[in-house]
Order: sequence, then C-alpha cells, then structure tokens
Amino acid sequence: MTTQVKEPTTAAAPAAAPAAAAVPAAIAPEVDTPAPVDAVAAAGLAREKRKFTVAEYYRMAEVGILHHTERLELLDGEIIVMAPMGERHANGVRRIDRVLHRVLGDAAIISAQCPLRLDDHSEPEPDIALLRFREDGYITHPGPADTLVVMEVSDSSLAFDLGDKARRYAAAGITEMWVMNLPGDCIDRLDQPGPAGYARHTVFRRGEKISPAALPDLELAVADLLPPPIAEPPAPAA
Repeated sequence: MTTQVKEPTTAAAPAAAPAAAAVPAAIAPEVDTPAPVDAVAAAGLAREKRKFTVAEYYRMAEVGILHHTERLELLDGEIIVMAPMGERHANGVRRIDRVLHRVLGDAAIISAQCPLRLDDHSEPEPDIALLRFREDGYITHPGPADTLVVMEVSDSSLAFDLGDKARRYAAAGITEMWVMNLPGDCIDRLDQPGPAGYARHTVFRRGEKISPAALPDLELAVADLLPPPIAEPPAPAA
C-alpha cells in the first residue's frame, strides 16, 4: 500500500485593513469647551446669605469695621450703602421738616433721618418719621408701633424705595409710607400694609392736599412738601 504524505498547508494571512484616511486639520471637528458648572446651582441648592442682626451691626461700628461717616442702614439683615444726598433731596427733607414743625406742635414727634427699629434684622433711617407723641422723646429707638407714617425723599433711589424698602416697611406693620417722588414731581402714598407689601398706592400732585391717616385733620399742600420743580431750559432762539 502506498502512503501519500500531504505537505502542510500555510494559512493565508488576513488581508490588511485599509488605513484610515487622515482628517485634514482644516476640517477637523471643533470641540466646545463646556462652561464652568456651578456645583451649588447644579445640585439645586439655594445660596444662603449671612444676615446681620442689629446688635452685630452696632458692634461692627464700635470696632471700626463700619465708619461713622458712611451713610448706611440695615435692611433685612443686609447693610445698605445709601447714595450721596443730592441738593434736591436735601432741600426736600428740609422743606418737610419745616412744614411739619410749623403745624404739628405736640400732635406727633418729627424724627429726621434717625434709626427706626423694625425688628432684629432691620433698622432703616427714613428721611422723616412721624412718631406718636411721648414726653421723653424716645430714649430708645422707636419701632413700628410708635410710627404714624414714614417719609422718604427719592431721586436715584426711587425704584428701591417703592420696591424693597416699601415691602420691608409694610411687612413690619408701618401703617403708611409717603415717597416724595422727585422724578415724577408727586407724592406716592402707600397704605394698607401686609406681608407682601402695601395694598394701596395713591398719587398726589401739586394743587392737591394730603393727610396722614392717623391725623386726618392735618391737611398738607403737596406743593409745600415737594422741592420747587426744575425749571425747563429756555427754548433756543430761532
């Protein structure tokens, strides 16, 4: 019997995969760099503000962190830097103070730019506050229950006074707020306070009279309380 010997076969090498085409640099895809992620916001967490108490506010002044020459007030735990007082603002404060002193007598106490203690986190300094009469003239700072009406003379601070500040006065239970609106040349009267602000807003203009709700017999001419209107520039010569 003849035996056939088979020669071993060599498996063919697999065909090489075609080389990937190079991507020209000019058309390489752009990769946007992701914007920084706010970890607190991404986690859905609210940022907390460190609110100061009235006691801490005074302590900062005592140790020199706050300087006595700065025009500041504490509102809802935040230290507010008040804008420099312009000439019309100052004139408005003086006019109101003069008119009220002339007509009030002992019907109320006039407090000009002095602290008003709303609560443990708020102590604004309204331009004028009419307070219930007390023989001692308030040895300690008055509060909402002592206040008949607060008045703010507003120019550049108008939006803040009619917004955040008014809401804070209302939430504290201040019965009535008058805003001497210098840009609008009128008085905005806010009353019917509640937690979200004042429910009623009435505008009084020159030629009208205004009275505090707590002193209805006291009628004050709007024109006496507002600074003189700004004179319009003369028309150019033809």
